[in-house]
Amino acid sequence: MMTDIRKTFVTVVGGGPGGYAAAFMAADLGLDVTLVDVEKNPGGTCLYRGCIPSKALLHVAKVLSDARDAAEWGITFTPPELNVDKIRDTTKGVVNQLTSGLGELGKARKVHYIQGRATFIDSQTLNIFYADGSQEQLRTEYTILASGSRPALFGPLLDSKRIMNSTDALELEDIPAELLVVGGGYIGLELGTVYAALGSKVTVVETTDGLLPGADRDLVMPLAKRLENVMHEILLSTKVVEMSERKNGIRVKLEGPDLKKPERHFDKVLVCVGRKPNSSGLGLKNTRVKVDDKGFVKVDAQRRTDDPNIFAIGDLVGNPMLAHKASAEGRVAAEVIAGHAAIFAPMAIPAVVFTDPEIAWCGLTEEEAKKESRRVNVTRFPWAASGRALTMGRHDGLTKLICDPETNQVLGMGIVGTGAGELISEGVLAIEMGASAADVDMTIHPHPTLSETVMESAAALFGQSTHIYRPKKARQAAS
Repeated sequence: MMTDIRKTFVTVVGGGPGGYAAAFMAADLGLDVTLVDVEKNPGGTCLYRGCIPSKALLHVAKVLSDARDAAEWGITFTPPELNVDKIRDTTKGVVNQLTSGLGELGKARKVHYIQGRATFIDSQTLNIFYADGSQEQLRTEYTILASGSRPALFGPLLDSKRIMNSTDALELEDIPAELLVVGGGYIGLELGTVYAALGSKVTVVETTDGLLPGADRDLVMPLAKRLENVMHEILLSTKVVEMSERKNGIRVKLEGPDLKKPERHFDKVLVCVGRKPNSSGLGLKNTRVKVDDKGFVKVDAQRRTDDPNIFAIGDLVGNPMLAHKASAEGRVAAEVIAGHAAIFAPMAIPAVVFTDPEIAWCGLTEEEAKKESRRVNVTRFPWAASGRALTMGRHDGLTKLICDPETNQVLGMGIVGTGAGELISEGVLAIEMGASAADVDMTIHPHPTLSETVMESAAALFGQSTHIYRPKKARQAAS
């Protein structure tokens, strides 16, 4: 049943990190804002089915790993007893606390929240569909699309409860004895790490010749080495060509080099082969919004689409598909609508893989520099020379800087090791501020900390790192 037309100035479609950041910023700037999402509270995939529950489970995995590693220090524990129901309930409790908190923040900002689905009737009119079957029209001056993405499908899939995507895996329905993870990217490795820690015998299959395609190899190497002791098997340059359901599991046929056993049996299969933008079902055909052949919405530097009344942000507009990138884009879109001069033009967007050890990078990577045939200076500080890393029993890390060979300006940073995700922000700030390696080196870092490895990697460019001896060129005089 159709009701009267409601009016608002800005409508945000999608309540994830990009959507609620956009709605909150628009409200803070004094605009009349309506936020539409299918969930009871804002949060989106990240909070409900992605970043937050996965990190909660990775924390559980880290606790189990740390307990085992403590044996090296002469501390042993009895084998842990896992209460999967308690783990699941605690994780959901974290999610509920965060999403309900966002709901309260929205109310405090006077953001009108609609729990429903939105599609365009025209560029400035949305049809809202409610769960009870009712509908409502919403007239809006501007719309910010933040509908996110969903797990991508995969070739020989089966309609089986034994085939999981990342959303299913986070439900933690059970702990399969043998689990196949299809995809050696960050989602596959993070979730594979969780299930391995909880007792599954995990096999990872990756079609390329290395884990985490796109990341610098020297950063991946320490993780790959540790995963050899965590995972049952890691099969590179290998693909799944056939799957069939059996009474007690999934029969999988693999194709790859030196496979002694191309056919395997698994209790469950977790498919993690990327994500696709949620650009269908929005009624975009009723607007002037353009979509590319991969389903991404085309936008300019202000995140405005080809329709001047419609903006788009986050996973919907392309890589990198990261929550913090979406949040930054959402704030820019809100500022533009409010009449401010703003564009989305970051010098660096950090990426973090929350495995153990963590991997993080920002700015120019060494792999990108090679592809562009770009000359750079790369300096590395091994954590084996870090007192703090040794006291933690985690000397398997590495911090590196990528600098311009003429000016020594910091162009990129990469870190692998415990807490890499917390350390990478210094690199982001250095790149955004146009800092040089000398600036980073002369910034006094506390001792003993892992953050010192950033300072020492900068000093290494000049051959002056205190804890490693690698003579190099003299420091350029400060201008």
